[in-house]
Amino acid sequence: MIYGEEQYRKDLNRYIGSIDDQIHSLSKTLEEFSCCILSDFETLHKTVTEAHAIASTYYLQSYLAPFTKEYSSLSLAAQHLSEKRHGGLIVVERRQPVEEYIHNGTPIGAKVSHTLIETIFYPGNPLHDGGTLIREDTIISAGSILPLTKKSMEGKKLGTRHRAAIGITEKSDAVAIVVSEETGRISFAVDGQIYTIRT
Repeated sequence: MIYGEEQYRKDLNRYIGSIDDQIHSLSKTLEEFSCCILSDFETLHKTVTEAHAIASTYYLQSYLAPFTKEYSSLSLAAQHLSEKRHGGLIVVERRQPVEEYIHNGTPIGAKVSHTLIETIFYPGNPLHDGGTLIREDTIISAGSILPLTKKSMEGKKLGTRHRAAIGITEKSDAVAIVVSEETGRISFAVDGQIYTIRT
């Protein structure tokens, strides 16, 4: 999930070119009215979704890099949790302290490592259901209860982890990384919005 700016621009430009070509092709097919365009829309939707995921991956890195040197460890932990379908919720504090919004966490006070984060979220571990708080390069606490968003996302059914990720980012400038145990999909929340990232 580590993304350089040059590679990001190159990949996104390639997707934008493909989207442009697909839209042009759709317009032409519609003018000719020669066939059904539903499958073309499916292909276009898939390409746009992939482009969106690439952009999300890049921006997540941009949001976190100034606040933790352990971005690659967080990234690797999320990737491994995703592959194993282990759910996870990691809150990275930025400028605003978030401890007033989270409750009942168990103090950890250890340096961030992907192995420790994966252990925290291992199914059956007493701390795996709550959120893990990261400040700079330290795991502050785990198993924390976070505020849940009250808003509904149109067309999306959100689980508790995702609602908590949105909730904490509605109340602070933190970034929350979420791994779905159902799909393995990795998302992040910032400013009360949630985005899927590329795996």
